[in-house]
Amino acid sequence: MRVAVKPKIKYAGRVALVWALGGLALAGAETPGPASSPSSPAAASVRGKHTERSVSEWLVRMHEASRLRSYVGTFVVLSNSGSMSSARIWHACEGDLQVERVESLTGAPRSVFRRNDEVVTFLPQSRVVRAEKQAPAGLFPSLLNASESSIAQFYEARAVGSDRVAGFEADVVQLVPKDRLRFGYRIWSEKKSGLVIKLQTLNQQGTVLEQVAFSELQLDAPVRAAKLNQMMSATEGWRVEKADTVKTSPQAEGWHLKSGVAGFQPVNCYKRPGASASPPEGTMQWVFSDGLAAVSLFLEPYDRQRHDQEGLSASGATQTLTRRIDDWWLTAVGEVPQQTLSAFAQNLERAK
Repeated sequence: MRVAVKPKIKYAGRVALVWALGGLALAGAETPGPASSPSSPAAASVRGKHTERSVSEWLVRMHEASRLRSYVGTFVVLSNSGSMSSARIWHACEGDLQVERVESLTGAPRSVFRRNDEVVTFLPQSRVVRAEKQAPAGLFPSLLNASESSIAQFYEARAVGSDRVAGFEADVVQLVPKDRLRFGYRIWSEKKSGLVIKLQTLNQQGTVLEQVAFSELQLDAPVRAAKLNQMMSATEGWRVEKADTVKTSPQAEGWHLKSGVAGFQPVNCYKRPGASASPPEGTMQWVFSDGLAAVSLFLEPYDRQRHDQEGLSASGATQTLTRRIDDWWLTAVGEVPQQTLSAFAQNLERAK
């Protein structure tokens, strides 16, 4: 099917590569389990040492590792369709300043820089630089928003065992959803620091929908924020395009939910007021999160020429729903089961 609006998956997506490569679908080509089974001595050791950790404690440890450690590495994304992509990342931490550079190694050349809430994308083939500001949504991997206190109501943590990724010993923990409105996660975190070095997204049957893992990693690398800042500002000779968005509210735009979707809280709401090809002028984006998974509802005036087919589609863990609501067109996008998007669509209503 053809989706008329292709909302870009923002940096708030779980893995920087999703954003850096323009919404690339992540997926696992197979379902590789951790090296140690739950009955192995290594797994028993992990259970004895880490069973007391709650979901929040695991996430806080991982989140702090990504916030406090500088590193350089190459990570690979596998799709269940058989495709593979990779990127190089430089991550610098200096106090409250977080600066990253993500360079695509496959597909069209693309360099993405992030400095706290500022994001700049260099597209060498067209000599275009796209600059925008985004609300802080956590660090790479940005799913680890440990500040969301309700996570434990909807997920439980299970220590699975130990494994080795990119030469590093890792603890393996599985975050299991307590209902069918969200996916599960299997996470490999480096034993000493807690940094996430491999991540799988699992459906309700335990099948891997997408996977990202470092193939090479240098922790505490001599990455300098000043150098990345200099590269981020080197726009001379490039055409700079600024993506202007205005913070708004669904009430101001005439929308509300008849009832909420369990666990998902509204995070932000934006509108693109200026002329733009994608998403079109006047498109509203309403963002929800349960602390791990995120859903975006894009609403725009219905256009018969572009909005020709309603339906559901999937690409790895990313699900998309398109539906006409009276004189409006909804595009719901999220790394959640399709029934979750359907629940949002069914409860979305134009204010009288």
